[in-house]
Amino acid sequence: MSTYVYGITARSHPDLPEGMTGVGEPPLPVRLLTEGELTALVSDAPESLRPKRRDLLAHQNVLAEAGAGGCVLPMRFGNVAPDDDTVTHVLGERADHYRERLAALDGKVEYNVKANHVEEAVLHLVMAEQPDLRALADANRKAGGGSYDDKIRLGEMVAGAVKARETEDAARIRALLEPTAAAVSVGPESTGWLLNVSFLIARDTAEEFLAAVERIRTGQPHLELRVNGPLPPYSFVEPGPAEPAETDSAAAAS
Repeated sequence: MSTYVYGITARSHPDLPEGMTGVGEPPLPVRLLTEGELTALVSDAPESLRPKRRDLLAHQNVLAEAGAGGCVLPMRFGNVAPDDDTVTHVLGERADHYRERLAALDGKVEYNVKANHVEEAVLHLVMAEQPDLRALADANRKAGGGSYDDKIRLGEMVAGAVKARETEDAARIRALLEPTAAAVSVGPESTGWLLNVSFLIARDTAEEFLAAVERIRTGQPHLELRVNGPLPPYSFVEPGPAEPAETDSAAAAS
């Protein structure tokens, strides 16, 4: 039977409520695996695990219950190890890493910020900032739209200006938000977003962070910002117990 891993705590962490269940249908009992100073929150893994709403909520509920009693290193949904022995082996092998992470993440949460451009607003902005673009657009308009080559040239110039503005705006947002963060993790690039970054924020400074976000929204109306949080600090934990150390080494070597 494979082992589903929810998170990692210190051995001294308070026990979970009696009868706590997690993923699976019917829900499977959550249990503790301890090695040295660390404990993993686990259950048996369902034979067919999919990111269904019930299981996603069950995963989050286990972390929320455990988090109420102290710091927990959250694993992302779907973290499955071959068996209990693999989990305890990795707890021992990576003990220094997990202890350091527990200390670093204590009292902190994650906020993910995504940003993109409001298309019409950024077009007005780059036109206002670049006289060459305005001049070519005016010339094309006076010529009844301009030649095919002129239209292509204008389109390429506008696209280049917007792309440059994306890079500039992403750097500006990070520069304004990073002073409030204990750490930053850049997420994978995705279509439509010029920025996808997670910030590790102390709970007692969350209002300061959110106020900084609002100042960006107010001062940069050509930007759309989406904030998701507070979240368990998923982006600041890896690697997880389901990933053998050999895999990490191979990835680093490649």
